[in-house]
Amino acid sequence: MLIADTDLNGAWLIEAEPLRDSRGWFTRTFCEREFGAFGLETRFVQHSTSQNVCRGTLRGMHFQTAPHAEVKLVRCLKGAIFDVIIDLNPGSPTFRQWRGFELSAENQRQLYIPKGFAHGFQTLQDQCEIGYLISDFYAPAASTGVRWNDPAFAIAWPLPVTVMSDKDKLWPDFTG
Repeated sequence: MLIADTDLNGAWLIEAEPLRDSRGWFTRTFCEREFGAFGLETRFVQHSTSQNVCRGTLRGMHFQTAPHAEVKLVRCLKGAIFDVIIDLNPGSPTFRQWRGFELSAENQRQLYIPKGFAHGFQTLQDQCEIGYLISDFYAPAASTGVRWNDPAFAIAWPLPVTVMSDKDKLWPDFTG
């Protein structure tokens, strides 16, 4: 694995290094030793998958507040997504900045999202599946978000939105 800085404080892009032969390929997607060497979270108490039927589906922008803030390691298992993170950590040198990354089954990239970041994605193809490793248990009372099209961030989503939950449509604008 190659662990590369994203230029947002504490967020990392994980690049696979597949070993290929006549059978196909094999790659490591997580290594406690390598993550630990970078000071990254190595304990993930929940592993989740989301399936998304339609191209243009948008999920986000989600996060959990302290004391249930969570680190996420996100990977696209099928299809391709535009994955977006926003640094919402007051005092961070990259506070209120966002970045987007294409994650796909083909490029095998993963995104390491630290605590205090909002996260969302838009599907770039039909039939996408996304896998998450999550460092804290889901706490409904700590679950919140910011609006996907909040002018405070002006996220440049690549496609018109085709599907979104009512909950995601109704997240408030950021007030911090």
